Amino acid sequence: MSKKIFVKLILTVTALCLTAPLGYTQTARPDETATKERTAWWREARFGMFIHWGLYAVPAGEWKGGKTSGYSEWIMHKKRIPVEEYEQLAEQFNPVKFNAEEWVKLAKAAGMKYMVITSKHHDGFAMYHSRVSPYNVVDATPFKRDPIKELAEACRKEGIKFGCYYSIDRDWHHPDAFCPNQGQGNTWDYPDDSKKDFNKYLREKALPQVREILTQYGPLGIIWFDGVGTKTAEQNEEIIAMVRELQPYCLINSRLGDWKSFKWGDYRSMDDNKVADELLPYGWENPGTINETYGYNKHDKQWKSPAEIVQILVDIASKGGNYLLNVGPKADGTIPAESVSILREVGKWMDKNSESIYGTTASPFGRLPWGRCTAKPGKLYLHIFDWPKNGELEVRLPRNDVIRAYLLAYEQRGDLLLGGDDRDNLVITIPRKAPDPIDAVVVLEKEAEPEATPQAKDGSVSLKAMNAVVRGKNARYESGGGKDNIGYWTNPNDYVTWAFEVTTPGAFSAKVTFACARGTGGSDYALLVAEQELTGKVTDTGSWTNFVTEKLGTVRITEAGTYRLSIKPKTMPGSAVMNLKSVMLVPIKK
Repeated sequence: MSKKIFVKLILTVTALCLTAPLGYTQTARPDETATKERTAWWREARFGMFIHWGLYAVPAGEWKGGKTSGYSEWIMHKKRIPVEEYEQLAEQFNPVKFNAEEWVKLAKAAGMKYMVITSKHHDGFAMYHSRVSPYNVVDATPFKRDPIKELAEACRKEGIKFGCYYSIDRDWHHPDAFCPNQGQGNTWDYPDDSKKDFNKYLREKALPQVREILTQYGPLGIIWFDGVGTKTAEQNEEIIAMVRELQPYCLINSRLGDWKSFKWGDYRSMDDNKVADELLPYGWENPGTINETYGYNKHDKQWKSPAEIVQILVDIASKGGNYLLNVGPKADGTIPAESVSILREVGKWMDKNSESIYGTTASPFGRLPWGRCTAKPGKLYLHIFDWPKNGELEVRLPRNDVIRAYLLAYEQRGDLLLGGDDRDNLVITIPRKAPDPIDAVVVLEKEAEPEATPQAKDGSVSLKAMNAVVRGKNARYESGGGKDNIGYWTNPNDYVTWAFEVTTPGAFSAKVTFACARGTGGSDYALLVAEQELTGKVTDTGSWTNFVTEKLGTVRITEAGTYRLSIKPKTMPGSAVMNLKSVMLVPIKK
């Protein structure tokens, strides 16, 4: 990372806007559409794990009896450790307790959807098997294993997106890597900047290693660059072109150059531990620490509490951002016990409340004195950090605008009582005691129009559960724990609807993907689109998570435009309709 690296609650809004700007809207970029497509999973994820791990975990914030202040991964620079002396740390680096699956499962248990680890930090040491330089974890340490490879495989197994951090400008091990504008280069071994050829460093080491990372570990979710603006615009464009050629769907963060402006990449990486003060017109991410440092420091005991982590995450999501929360593993390959305990507690909150984080957009209003708000079409999630004690939640909002209110994690207790004047204030009766001291979430529901899904380049239309608007009392979107569907469909009057755009009309084969447990099937349902109706019957698929795809028939769309597609039950002989995962319209070739 960079070195710089209440008694009554009144919510005031003039109009309730239940949809907020989505992620990336900057218009100056020619590839805006491609960027939105690439970042779709990232905007859905909202929460990821950052990992800073390298030789600096051996001294762990202490050198020759003296403690270092600030980031421990900067110890080589802070103590002006000669290259030859720092290299000897490789002989001591043998993390025999490293277990990639344990790390990934911890991230998953915390509710994190992606992981980014340092493949090479500023000290120049590669934490993967590099053929470009023998100064790497396989060739230079007694460990002889490639942790990047093992983590990439474990992430794929657990459904976690995997990414690599790479320090692109700073490399204290290479004589030609220098940072004159920041004073962050190696000036103790290589003092004469006039003799350094930065382009040689790029050609000789940095670019070949980035190519290795992009070609040795399968599809990457993110290549996370850390730079200080030493490179030229042309060099940055070359790096971006290489990434796009080798991995077109891999995200690039903004730190190729100037951090203060968003000139490069798919989304903006903020300064370390920096949360945006306001809604930004593009996707952004906060790379934050779980204590004070990024790399492991045995003296750093300034741990953030689970409540702090959750509330930072909510604050970030309420402004349309992502939280990339760092852990610094020890030299033996274990993640500090304090980090593990904190993340597991965060995971307990996420297990109950992740719907209010994943796939949400920014709050339609600004900072709130009692907490924060996230949004989805038809829903507002009120994150209450400071719970009102009189049992009333007053919202200056027309009563008729809200059709339902309930506690997200305690929905089984039933709906909250809605009162107040139809034209003025809405008063919600809530428990006098907060059901969750960290963040209890009150959900407000309203009839909402779904956002239109664009037709894909191949002519197909993919309507996923997470993008549907659910009408009714019980049915709702389920996520987490392998779930990604409309579930709890126990009311035959509930239905789901999508909007989609068609640019290339034609005939389409309609396919529905669903699951239904044994003894529960038999519901008849209708697919309605463009004044056409197709019918189907829900069959038992063995369980609520064993999904099958049924072809219903053909629909014809004769003109380009925006259309509505709905799935509605006709009969429900069992206890539920189905778990609905998606609807696909596949063009029928002539």
